[in-house]
Amino acid sequence: MDSSTWSPATATTAAPLASHERIRNAADISVIVIYFVVVMAVGLWAMFSTNRGTVGGFFLAGRNMVWWPIGASLFASNIGSGHFVGLAGSGAASGIAMGGFEWNALIMVVVLGWVFVPIYIKAGVVTMPEYLRKRFGGQRIQVYLSLLSLLLYIFTKISADIFSGAMFINMALGLDLYLAIFLLLVVTGIYTITGGLAAVIYTDTLQTAIMLVGSIILTAFAFHEVGGYEAFMTKYMKAIPTLISDGNVTIKEECYTPRADSFHIFRDPLTGDLPWPGIIFGLSVLTLWYWCTDQVIVQRCLSAKNMSHVKAGCIMCGYMKLLPMFLMVMTGMLSRILYTERVACVLPSECEKYCGISLGCSNIAYPTLVIELMPNGLRGLMLSVMLASLMSSLTSIFNSSSTLFTMDIYTKIRKRASEKELMIVGRLFILVLIGVSIAWVPIVQSGQSGQLFDYIQSVTSYLGPPIAAVFLLAVFWKRTTEPGAFWGLILGFLVGLARMITEFAYGTGSCMEPSNCPTIICGVHYLYFAIILFAISFITIVVVSLFTKPIPDVHLYRLCWSLRNSKEERIDLDAEEETIQEAPEESIEIEVPEKKKGWFKRAYDLFCGLDQQKGPKMTKEEEAAMKLKMTDTSEKPLWRTVVNINGVILLTVAVFCHAYFA
Repeated sequence: MDSSTWSPATATTAAPLASHERIRNAADISVIVIYFVVVMAVGLWAMFSTNRGTVGGFFLAGRNMVWWPIGASLFASNIGSGHFVGLAGSGAASGIAMGGFEWNALIMVVVLGWVFVPIYIKAGVVTMPEYLRKRFGGQRIQVYLSLLSLLLYIFTKISADIFSGAMFINMALGLDLYLAIFLLLVVTGIYTITGGLAAVIYTDTLQTAIMLVGSIILTAFAFHEVGGYEAFMTKYMKAIPTLISDGNVTIKEECYTPRADSFHIFRDPLTGDLPWPGIIFGLSVLTLWYWCTDQVIVQRCLSAKNMSHVKAGCIMCGYMKLLPMFLMVMTGMLSRILYTERVACVLPSECEKYCGISLGCSNIAYPTLVIELMPNGLRGLMLSVMLASLMSSLTSIFNSSSTLFTMDIYTKIRKRASEKELMIVGRLFILVLIGVSIAWVPIVQSGQSGQLFDYIQSVTSYLGPPIAAVFLLAVFWKRTTEPGAFWGLILGFLVGLARMITEFAYGTGSCMEPSNCPTIICGVHYLYFAIILFAISFITIVVVSLFTKPIPDVHLYRLCWSLRNSKEERIDLDAEEETIQEAPEESIEIEVPEKKKGWFKRAYDLFCGLDQQKGPKMTKEEEAAMKLKMTDTSEKPLWRTVVNINGVILLTVAVFCHAYFA
């Protein structure tokens, strides 16, 4: 690489590639421009054709979605650019084991569609903290969980996606990392703030199609270049960099040679980088939190027309989750074979030269493959794929975060906020979230030896298990009480936070420079730590619940598994609060002749979805019928049988895949 292109301004990110390698030709630029035009067109169409002037319309797409956009949106919300960069980086560094993280989801989407979503729908909730408020009463758990979820989004999803997408743009176009971040956020912010959930789901569906087509083409090119699957298995084990000493320092052999167990998902329980008990049990705790209790995922399912559409969407997402192993993990391994010196560099000075991070350059595996291997035009398509994956997951998180903040935190501060006020606050909060996330990007850059996916999973392991324990017990054990759930969450959070702060304070280290973090703290693998943390939270909840007064059944009808089919009237634990909170303004509506609005006010109303005419007021009977429809989980017998059979097939496929690559 020509050292003259390197400058201190880009030292913190990546040294830009030589200009002839950048995406500067007409074919690539045309593809990217067409991509942006199509995405904005779909976003605008969704914005004008759906009701986004109400809370239900903006946050739940009017509960009118069918199965295929839901399946595509579940996949696209999950697969951000952090997946492309992070999974490929982990594949390049240590083989296929990270693919097990993706395949665990095949089982959890079935648990989501068949067990958890029916409970949430019958409870009639919009957010997950709202479910816990109905289940336990009181407000402290609801507010606490909302704040913790927002923290997790910032620490893992948003900042990791922003960083990886911007790194890709930096390598392809030579733009400064932070300028790239700013441009990305402007575009994603516009159609999340204006369009609501419907716009997000429809654009996600388009992004999914682009992602799959582009990444399949790239994987096919890479396998062709390497010489097929057999050659891939042989050549990966020989992909060793030549520069392993610079006179002052000689690197240990295990730091630069591919792992002997590179082609196994299940690895040694003590010496493995991803031990098999951790992959089976620890990972199940994390995926239970992510797939079954996380606002971003569940919100898509709650927008479905009926239960059959929920299940079919989950199955579609499950089948698509088979692909990242081949399209991302193995593609990263192919990149190591083709560009060994860059992707597998071990000398800090070499790594600094190639990607600006001395810990290692495995994160550039995917971008390097795109820029070096793809012909003109297709390279533009692949940059569009990265932007698609980044924007689809960011828009989903922004929409869900604003839902959490508006419905669970802001309504506590402003008990009588009008619907219009909630719409505006939800949109403004997205801007705040963007600012905080950008500030966290430098931490992401250095987390977990420069391996992005490891960083995301480790932070999740420190903060997610207590939430998984609370939801599991809330749904399956009706004896769980509010103090039990609250103290289980608090103790779990403190233990997890202690581990996370210690690890970031000492640094995760790398093979060349191990961290001096005490073994008793950092020596426990993060997947094992997830199991321990889940057990601590679980036991705390059970013990405290047994010592506190049980909640009478009259408050729990249709909120937990054993009472899910009861027909009795439920008295909500928060019913008293709700009657106090109900704004009296509704009853004293006076007809005021509408003033003619100026062009600025009209544009503002259009932007925020406040231009839509109010429909006639519903009668009490119509309102009751609407409520019944919103909480209905019945299915037509034929479709119930079809989705159930497909659910069983999906679980069988999951077991087969794990066994084949074990």
